[in-house]
Amino acid sequence: MNLQKFSTLFPLGSHLCRMPMPPTSEMKADMENLRRHGFNLVKLQEHWAWDEPLEGKYDFSVYEELIDYAGKLDLGVYLGFTCEQAPVWLWRKHPDCRMIGRNGLPVAYEATATLPCDGKPGPCFDHAGARADMVRFLTQAVQTLGAYENVVVWNTWQETGYWAEFLAGQHVCYCPNTLQFYREWLGEKYGDLDGVNRAWGTRFGEWDYVAPDRSAAGCESLPQDIDWFFFMDNVQVSRVLKTRYDAIKAADPLQRSVFAHKGGPQIGSGQDWNLARCQDFLGSSTYPAWGVTKPWDDEHPGDGRIEKHTALLNEVWENISMRFDYLRCSNRPGAPVWAAEFQGGPVSTRFQKGRVPDAADIRRWMLSAVASGTTAISFWVTRVEIMSSEANGFGLLDSVGDDTPRFAEAARVGTALINHADLFAQSTTPTPTVGIFIDENLFNFMTSIKEGGENLTYSVRGWYRLLWDAGIPVDFVCSSTLDERPLADYHAIIMPLPLAHSEETAGKLAEYVNGGGNLICEAAPGRLDEHGFCRRGELSPTLAALFGVQHKGFQLVREPGDAKRWSPRERTWGEYRNATMLTGVGPLAGGELRANLYLETYTLAGGEACLRAGEDIAGVTRAVGAGHAWLIGSYIGHGGTAHRDKVSRALVLNLLKQCSITPAHPGKFLLRKRITKSKEAWLFTNPKAEMMTEKVSVAGFSKVTDLFGEQMSIYNDSVSLAIESLDVRVLILER
Repeated sequence: MNLQKFSTLFPLGSHLCRMPMPPTSEMKADMENLRRHGFNLVKLQEHWAWDEPLEGKYDFSVYEELIDYAGKLDLGVYLGFTCEQAPVWLWRKHPDCRMIGRNGLPVAYEATATLPCDGKPGPCFDHAGARADMVRFLTQAVQTLGAYENVVVWNTWQETGYWAEFLAGQHVCYCPNTLQFYREWLGEKYGDLDGVNRAWGTRFGEWDYVAPDRSAAGCESLPQDIDWFFFMDNVQVSRVLKTRYDAIKAADPLQRSVFAHKGGPQIGSGQDWNLARCQDFLGSSTYPAWGVTKPWDDEHPGDGRIEKHTALLNEVWENISMRFDYLRCSNRPGAPVWAAEFQGGPVSTRFQKGRVPDAADIRRWMLSAVASGTTAISFWVTRVEIMSSEANGFGLLDSVGDDTPRFAEAARVGTALINHADLFAQSTTPTPTVGIFIDENLFNFMTSIKEGGENLTYSVRGWYRLLWDAGIPVDFVCSSTLDERPLADYHAIIMPLPLAHSEETAGKLAEYVNGGGNLICEAAPGRLDEHGFCRRGELSPTLAALFGVQHKGFQLVREPGDAKRWSPRERTWGEYRNATMLTGVGPLAGGELRANLYLETYTLAGGEACLRAGEDIAGVTRAVGAGHAWLIGSYIGHGGTAHRDKVSRALVLNLLKQCSITPAHPGKFLLRKRITKSKEAWLFTNPKAEMMTEKVSVAGFSKVTDLFGEQMSIYNDSVSLAIESLDVRVLILER
């Protein structure tokens, strides 16, 4: 399979193995089986410790044998590097390349296998010697394995990140090399040491004195914390990715695509946008059945049983749809969207084995990912795991045998997608009319809060659920890439939990409204600046002027029934306002909205009241230029998954309608589309617990078929669709 041929196909792949390797004869047999069933791609995971056990002594023979055999089967190879699993000699050669924890002690772990966690956290590649050895190894590997034309894509980091809090019990890396890099980055950001001192409110006399906060108590929302977390999650990781990218591109005469993938997008953060821009694109893993719901959710079972429909619905909207919408938006417009690891079998962790996915699970998962823009799917793994910590888990195939219902369905769905590669192998998702605003500075401020830092992610997630339930497709729009995805592309922009923003960001939002956009903003916008310092007046000056308000009050509000999902323990009488339903007035008259977490009240200074809490004004709207600004004095997003009620949802839908935001389909099915000049794919999901039937207008199209060739009748330019609970039906429409 050559590169030109592969670029026209929908990549349908499966990972062959994890170390220790099974016999190559078994892997070859699995390759043959994959090819017979229509797969066009296999993934091989390379391991530095395995392939260079002694410095300068390389052995890529197993990979060469397998890649060559894949080529004979007309299979492409997706090759992933595992540099975190470094060889023993590297640690001995560079003993100071170990990562240093927050407590000042080195992380002693040296991975001998890919479990746990693919060798993470690995060496610190800010160490010049370790970095040079890594580059040398990658160069040799690409020069050797890149000779095979059926290697079609390189992956430089299996689930990008260090995961040090989980694996080492603390944040990394505080080694001298990383700290020096940090100081250099601060110098570029702030100009000089005086600029750092002005931004942080510090008085460091020398650059060597500048360091992240390392108090034993943990994060205290200091400016040092905000910049440090931004640096490690965005700048430091990006440099490692870019170093690997540059090494591979320099060694590869065919200039194949280079990417890495994360375990999952960081919802609420802008780091994925930054990581995507130091390589060709960013991919993601997804294991839909590895856990659903969050502790604050209405549907969270606590220690009890989780209901079937609830669980399967949450697998779709959160673990697939939201993840891949987030990933799609974080990549450059038009870039591939890879499900780089896709659950193929039961989640198995040590002595807990999850349910074995059936054919309906596989179909629902794959088509839901495609509905959110996915352009490639690679399953983890072909045959169930052999390592004990993931014993007999994840595989499309069982430990013996060449077929399972889930394997057959993955092949059937994949073949159908390949047959319409013009729709599904390229980025063909139309731009939605609404975007959720993401700002990495805000995320890093929230990350640095000792109590309550999870509220931002929860609010973003809740807004997505509200829109998903309503059948309204959504983008995530990051403040750092507005030159690529301008705010003006959207009828409305939603700002969840906007506590800390720069005036520069506020100015861009004001320009958006003035130009004709609708801004829907939750409470306390810009209450703090980008460095975490409180603003006098308790609002961003730019946003206060935009909304035409002055801040009046900001108070915790009780949850219904005095629940304690997110509410901190009351320290004394009077901290909390009683549970409150806000009353719509003016353009929102007749509606009600539950106040969540906090209630902010306002004094009008040019705006018009749209919500009241008793006599207090708790929501404001204002026409500005050609657009409208809406300020809601609480946190709507929390109500997307917690303390849900129909009246609040109705008010939100009314608010969205006034911003020209309506569902993509007027019926009960949820609709997403993939569109080219001559064809469209309409992907309908039935989110209900029972089968539903609807008539769908297909007027204007000359040919309408079902993705899987199912029979359908067209009468008066309408198609009658019957969809089982939680199933997905796909229509292919041609002009």
